[in-house]
Amino acid sequence: MHTFNPDLSQIAGRYALVATKFNEPVVNQLIAGAKAALLTHGVVSESIDCFRIPGAFELPLACQQVAQSGKYQAVIALGAVIRGGTPHFEYISSACAHGLIEVSLSTGVPVIFGVLTTDNADQAYQRADPNQDNKGFEVGMAALEMVALQHSVQQAGQE
Repeated sequence: MHTFNPDLSQIAGRYALVATKFNEPVVNQLIAGAKAALLTHGVVSESIDCFRIPGAFELPLACQQVAQSGKYQAVIALGAVIRGGTPHFEYISSACAHGLIEVSLSTGVPVIFGVLTTDNADQAYQRADPNQDNKGFEVGMAALEMVALQHSVQQAGQE
């Protein structure tokens, strides 16, 4: 049996951040965290593109367009959906999550779910806080590990 662990030296290429404008202060912190993860592991700033879009409902289409371009190793979807007093939260969160997994599966490009779904704004700020466990950094790492996985799978097929 061969065990493959992520080899983060195999992560060269371009990365796309697709980030919502809605709840922008929180999302800006997620962007900073994702970019920090990529830069920390050797991705150069010029290889990171950020596309700003209106909101979480638009993420699946925007990520599909980016993934289908063939220019990116991975796409990181960033946003924040905060529960309000109507069922809108459930519809948007569900549509976004289902749409993003469909894009990833149909294109073969890792699309990483970095959309906070929180009960209130305080929870969103806490999860985006650069001095705590910034979820942007976590999804940036997930993107790197998925790219490394793809390289490991390709290598395994050549052995």
